[in-house]
Amino acid sequence: MRFQGTKIYVATEDLLMAVNAAITLRRPLLIKGEPGTGKTILAAEIAQSLGAPLIEWHIKSTTKAQHGLYEYDAVARLRDSQLGEARVHDIRNYIVRGKLWDAFVSERVPVLLIDEIDKADIEFPNDLLLELDRMEFHVYETKETIKARHRPIVVITSNNEKELPDAFLRRCFFHYIRFPDRDTMEAIVRVHFPDIQKKLINQALTTFFEVREVPGIKKKPSTSELLDWLKLLVAEDVPAEALKTSEAKSLIPPLHGALLKHEADVHLFERLAFLQRREGRT
Repeated sequence: MRFQGTKIYVATEDLLMAVNAAITLRRPLLIKGEPGTGKTILAAEIAQSLGAPLIEWHIKSTTKAQHGLYEYDAVARLRDSQLGEARVHDIRNYIVRGKLWDAFVSERVPVLLIDEIDKADIEFPNDLLLELDRMEFHVYETKETIKARHRPIVVITSNNEKELPDAFLRRCFFHYIRFPDRDTMEAIVRVHFPDIQKKLINQALTTFFEVREVPGIKKKPSTSELLDWLKLLVAEDVPAEALKTSEAKSLIPPLHGALLKHEADVHLFERLAFLQRREGRT
Protein backbone atom coordinates (compact mmCIF):
# COMPACT_ATOMS: atom_id res chain seq x y z
CA MET A 1 0.00 0.00 0.00
CA ARG A 2 1.62 3.24 -1.18
CA PHE A 3 0.22 6.74 -1.15
CA GLN A 4 0.82 8.54 -4.44
CA GLY A 5 -1.30 11.64 -3.80
CA THR A 6 -4.59 12.51 -5.48
CA LYS A 7 -5.79 14.87 -8.18
CA ILE A 8 -7.07 17.42 -5.67
CA TYR A 9 -4.31 17.18 -3.05
CA VAL A 10 -0.88 18.53 -3.97
CA ALA A 11 1.56 16.53 -1.84
CA THR A 12 5.27 17.29 -1.78
CA GLU A 13 7.83 14.52 -2.13
CA ASP A 14 8.80 14.67 1.54
CA LEU A 15 5.15 14.35 2.60
CA LEU A 16 4.63 11.34 0.31
CA MET A 17 7.77 9.79 1.76
CA ALA A 18 6.54 10.38 5.33
CA VAL A 19 3.14 8.81 4.69
CA ASN A 20 4.62 5.72 3.06
CA ALA A 21 7.28 5.41 5.77
CA ALA A 22 4.57 5.37 8.45
CA ILE A 23 2.64 2.73 6.51
CA THR A 24 5.76 0.59 6.13
CA LEU A 25 6.74 0.95 9.81
CA ARG A 26 3.11 0.37 10.87
CA ARG A 27 3.36 3.38 13.15
CA PRO A 28 1.00 6.34 13.61
CA LEU A 29 1.85 9.32 11.42
CA LEU A 30 2.02 12.49 13.53
CA ILE A 31 1.43 15.57 11.39
CA LYS A 32 2.13 19.14 12.50
CA GLY A 33 2.10 22.41 10.60
CA GLU A 34 0.45 25.81 10.39
CA PRO A 35 -3.37 25.83 10.41
CA GLY A 36 -4.64 25.55 6.86
CA THR A 37 -1.76 23.50 5.48
CA GLY A 38 -3.93 20.43 4.80
CA LYS A 39 -3.24 18.32 7.89
CA THR A 40 -6.79 17.12 8.46
CA ILE A 41 -7.70 16.55 4.80
CA LEU A 42 -4.56 14.43 4.35
CA ALA A 43 -6.23 11.44 6.03
CA ALA A 44 -9.20 11.64 3.65
CA GLU A 45 -6.88 11.81 0.64
CA ILE A 46 -4.86 8.81 1.87
CA ALA A 47 -8.10 6.86 2.27
CA GLN A 48 -9.27 7.84 -1.21
CA SER A 49 -5.91 7.04 -2.79
CA LEU A 50 -5.74 3.59 -1.19
CA GLY A 51 -9.44 2.80 -1.51
CA ALA A 52 -9.64 2.45 2.26
CA PRO A 53 -12.51 3.36 4.61
CA LEU A 54 -11.98 6.58 6.57
CA ILE A 55 -12.79 6.77 10.27
CA GLU A 56 -12.57 10.26 11.79
CA TRP A 57 -12.13 11.03 15.47
CA HIS A 58 -12.17 14.78 16.06
CA ILE A 59 -10.77 15.59 19.49
CA LYS A 60 -12.24 18.20 21.83
CA SER A 61 -11.03 19.57 25.16
CA THR A 62 -13.42 17.18 26.96
CA THR A 63 -12.45 14.07 24.98
CA LYS A 64 -11.04 11.14 26.95
CA ALA A 65 -9.14 8.18 25.54
CA GLN A 66 -11.92 5.88 26.76
CA HIS A 67 -14.32 7.60 24.34
CA GLY A 68 -12.30 6.16 21.48
CA LEU A 69 -12.72 2.63 22.81
CA TYR A 70 -16.30 2.49 24.05
CA GLU A 71 -18.72 4.01 26.52
CA TYR A 72 -21.15 2.23 28.84
CA ASP A 73 -24.51 4.01 28.91
CA ALA A 74 -25.56 3.23 32.49
CA VAL A 75 -28.23 5.95 32.48
CA ALA A 76 -30.06 4.40 29.52
CA ARG A 77 -29.93 0.99 31.16
CA LEU A 78 -31.35 2.36 34.40
CA ARG A 79 -34.17 4.06 32.52
CA ASP A 80 -34.99 0.89 30.60
CA SER A 81 -34.99 -1.15 33.79
CA GLN A 82 -37.53 1.24 35.32
CA LEU A 83 -39.68 0.85 32.21
CA GLY A 84 -39.40 -2.94 32.28
CA GLU A 85 -37.66 -3.19 28.90
CA ALA A 86 -36.51 -6.71 27.95
CA ARG A 87 -33.29 -5.42 26.39
CA VAL A 88 -32.02 -4.42 29.84
CA HIS A 89 -30.89 -8.00 30.51
CA ASP A 90 -28.17 -7.82 27.84
CA ILE A 91 -25.51 -5.30 28.81
CA ARG A 92 -24.21 -5.27 25.23
CA ASN A 93 -27.22 -3.13 24.30
CA TYR A 94 -25.68 -0.31 26.32
CA ILE A 95 -22.12 -0.45 25.02
CA VAL A 96 -21.50 2.41 22.56
CA ARG A 97 -18.58 1.69 20.25
CA GLY A 98 -15.87 4.32 19.83
CA LYS A 99 -13.80 5.20 16.78
CA LEU A 100 -10.93 2.86 17.70
CA TRP A 101 -13.39 -0.01 18.06
CA ASP A 102 -14.79 0.80 14.60
CA ALA A 103 -11.26 0.84 13.17
CA PHE A 104 -10.30 -2.44 14.85
CA VAL A 105 -13.29 -4.38 13.50
CA SER A 106 -13.17 -2.92 9.99
CA GLU A 107 -13.18 -5.63 7.33
CA ARG A 108 -10.63 -3.66 5.28
CA VAL A 109 -7.54 -1.76 6.41
CA PRO A 110 -8.99 1.62 7.46
CA VAL A 111 -7.44 5.06 7.75
CA LEU A 112 -8.05 6.34 11.28
CA LEU A 113 -7.79 10.11 11.75
CA ILE A 114 -7.19 11.36 15.30
CA ASP A 115 -7.61 15.07 14.65
CA GLU A 116 -6.08 17.81 16.84
CA ILE A 117 -4.85 15.50 19.58
CA ASP A 118 -3.33 18.46 21.43
CA LYS A 119 -6.80 19.80 22.27
CA ALA A 120 -7.34 17.07 24.85
CA ASP A 121 -5.86 16.71 28.32
CA ILE A 122 -2.11 16.16 28.51
CA GLU A 123 -2.66 12.55 29.62
CA PHE A 124 -4.80 11.71 26.58
CA PRO A 125 -1.92 10.59 24.30
CA ASN A 126 -0.38 8.39 27.01
CA ASP A 127 -3.76 6.78 27.69
CA LEU A 128 -3.82 5.54 24.08
CA LEU A 129 -0.31 4.06 24.06
CA LEU A 130 -1.25 0.53 25.05
CA GLU A 131 -4.15 0.23 22.61
CA LEU A 132 -2.16 1.66 19.69
CA ASP A 133 0.77 -0.64 20.48
CA ARG A 134 -1.10 -3.89 21.04
CA MET A 135 -4.01 -3.13 18.71
CA GLU A 136 -6.46 -4.53 21.23
CA PHE A 137 -8.41 -3.52 24.32
CA HIS A 138 -10.61 -5.17 26.94
CA VAL A 139 -14.32 -4.45 27.47
CA TYR A 140 -14.77 -4.96 31.19
CA GLU A 141 -18.58 -4.93 31.16
CA THR A 142 -18.82 -7.84 28.70
CA LYS A 143 -15.46 -9.46 29.59
CA GLU A 144 -14.39 -9.60 25.93
CA THR A 145 -11.23 -8.48 24.18
CA ILE A 146 -11.50 -6.51 20.94
CA LYS A 147 -8.54 -7.22 18.66
CA ALA A 148 -7.81 -5.39 15.42
CA ARG A 149 -8.51 -7.43 12.29
CA HIS A 150 -6.05 -5.19 10.46
CA ARG A 151 -3.65 -2.62 11.82
CA PRO A 152 -5.21 0.70 10.74
CA ILE A 153 -3.25 3.48 9.08
CA VAL A 154 -3.32 6.07 11.86
CA VAL A 155 -2.96 9.78 11.06
CA ILE A 156 -2.68 12.10 14.06
CA THR A 157 -2.73 15.88 13.69
CA SER A 158 -1.54 18.50 16.15
CA ASN A 159 -1.54 22.31 16.16
CA ASN A 160 1.14 22.49 18.86
CA GLU A 161 -1.26 23.83 21.49
CA LYS A 162 0.33 21.44 23.99
CA GLU A 163 3.55 19.48 24.12
CA LEU A 164 3.02 15.78 23.50
CA PRO A 165 4.65 13.23 25.85
CA ASP A 166 8.00 11.74 24.82
CA ALA A 167 6.69 8.19 25.22
CA PHE A 168 3.97 8.96 22.70
CA LEU A 169 6.32 10.70 20.27
CA ARG A 170 8.66 7.70 20.26
CA ARG A 171 5.88 5.55 18.84
CA CYS A 172 5.04 7.90 15.96
CA PHE A 173 6.59 8.80 12.63
CA PHE A 174 6.72 12.59 12.63
CA HIS A 175 6.34 15.02 9.74
CA TYR A 176 6.02 18.80 9.75
CA ILE A 177 4.13 20.21 6.76
CA ARG A 178 5.98 23.36 5.79
CA PHE A 179 3.94 26.24 4.46
CA PRO A 180 3.83 25.90 0.65
CA ASP A 181 6.29 27.98 -1.37
CA ARG A 182 5.03 30.05 -4.28
CA ASP A 183 5.35 27.30 -6.90
CA THR A 184 3.58 24.73 -4.74
CA MET A 185 0.88 27.24 -3.87
CA GLU A 186 0.30 27.97 -7.55
CA ALA A 187 -0.09 24.24 -8.19
CA ILE A 188 -2.65 24.06 -5.36
CA VAL A 189 -4.57 27.01 -6.81
CA ARG A 190 -4.56 25.41 -10.28
CA VAL A 191 -6.15 22.27 -8.85
CA HIS A 192 -9.06 24.28 -7.45
CA PHE A 193 -9.28 26.92 -10.20
CA PRO A 194 -8.06 25.29 -13.44
CA ASP A 195 -9.47 28.07 -15.65
CA ILE A 196 -8.30 31.09 -13.66
CA GLN A 197 -6.25 33.70 -15.52
CA LYS A 198 -2.50 33.44 -14.96
CA LYS A 199 -2.22 37.21 -14.50
CA LEU A 200 -4.74 37.08 -11.63
CA ILE A 201 -2.96 34.14 -10.00
CA ASN A 202 0.41 35.86 -10.19
CA GLN A 203 -0.80 39.11 -8.66
CA ALA A 204 -2.96 37.35 -6.05
CA LEU A 205 -0.02 35.22 -4.94
CA THR A 206 2.24 38.26 -4.77
CA THR A 207 -0.28 40.09 -2.60
CA PHE A 208 -0.94 37.00 -0.48
CA PHE A 209 2.72 36.42 0.36
CA GLU A 210 3.26 40.15 0.97
CA VAL A 211 0.42 40.08 3.50
CA ARG A 212 1.97 37.06 5.24
CA GLU A 213 5.32 38.83 5.51
CA VAL A 214 4.03 42.07 7.06
CA PRO A 215 5.85 42.51 10.40
CA GLY A 216 3.54 42.30 13.39
CA ILE A 217 0.66 40.48 11.69
CA LYS A 218 -1.21 38.48 14.30
CA LYS A 219 -2.68 35.73 12.10
CA LYS A 220 -1.06 34.98 8.79
CA PRO A 221 -3.56 33.92 6.11
CA SER A 222 -3.45 30.23 5.25
CA THR A 223 -3.94 28.18 2.10
CA SER A 224 -7.66 27.72 2.71
CA GLU A 225 -8.07 31.47 3.15
CA LEU A 226 -6.22 32.14 -0.09
CA LEU A 227 -8.59 29.79 -1.92
CA ASP A 228 -11.61 31.54 -0.39
CA TRP A 229 -10.18 34.91 -1.41
CA LEU A 230 -9.56 33.77 -4.99
CA LYS A 231 -13.08 32.39 -5.21
CA LEU A 232 -14.43 35.81 -4.24
CA LEU A 233 -12.10 37.63 -6.65
CA VAL A 234 -13.32 35.46 -9.52
CA ALA A 235 -16.97 35.76 -8.48
CA GLU A 236 -16.74 39.57 -8.21
CA ASP A 237 -14.63 39.80 -11.41
CA VAL A 238 -11.90 41.78 -9.62
CA PRO A 239 -9.07 42.56 -12.08
CA ALA A 240 -5.47 41.72 -11.29
CA GLU A 241 -4.56 45.44 -11.37
CA ALA A 242 -6.81 46.05 -8.35
CA LEU A 243 -4.56 43.83 -6.24
CA LYS A 244 -1.38 45.83 -6.75
CA THR A 245 -0.14 47.53 -3.58
CA SER A 246 1.87 50.36 -5.09
CA GLU A 247 -0.61 52.97 -3.85
CA ALA A 248 -1.41 53.63 -0.21
CA LYS A 249 -5.12 52.97 -0.72
CA SER A 250 -4.25 49.54 -2.13
CA LEU A 251 -2.33 48.38 0.92
CA ILE A 252 -5.49 46.73 2.18
CA PRO A 253 -6.42 44.05 -0.42
CA PRO A 254 -9.95 44.06 -1.83
CA LEU A 255 -12.28 41.63 -0.06
CA HIS A 256 -9.65 41.44 2.69
CA GLY A 257 -12.12 39.81 5.09
CA ALA A 258 -11.24 36.48 3.47
CA LEU A 259 -7.55 36.96 4.33
CA LEU A 260 -7.46 39.02 7.53
CA LYS A 261 -9.32 37.27 10.34
CA HIS A 262 -8.26 39.44 13.28
CA GLU A 263 -9.27 43.04 13.95
CA ALA A 264 -5.73 43.86 15.04
CA ASP A 265 -4.45 42.89 11.59
CA VAL A 266 -7.05 45.08 9.86
CA HIS A 267 -6.01 47.99 12.09
CA LEU A 268 -2.36 47.26 11.28
CA PHE A 269 -2.97 47.57 7.54
CA GLU A 270 -5.06 50.70 8.06
CA ARG A 271 -2.20 52.30 10.01
CA LEU A 272 0.31 51.31 7.32
CA ALA A 273 -1.92 52.85 4.64
CA PHE A 274 -2.29 56.03 6.70
CA LEU A 275 1.47 56.34 7.23
CA GLN A 276 2.15 55.82 3.55
CA ARG A 277 -0.40 58.44 2.56
CA ARG A 278 1.10 60.91 5.04
CA GLU A 279 4.60 60.26 3.69
CA GLY A 280 3.30 60.83 0.19
CA ARG A 281 2.01 64.28 1.14
CA THR A 282 5.31 65.41 2.68
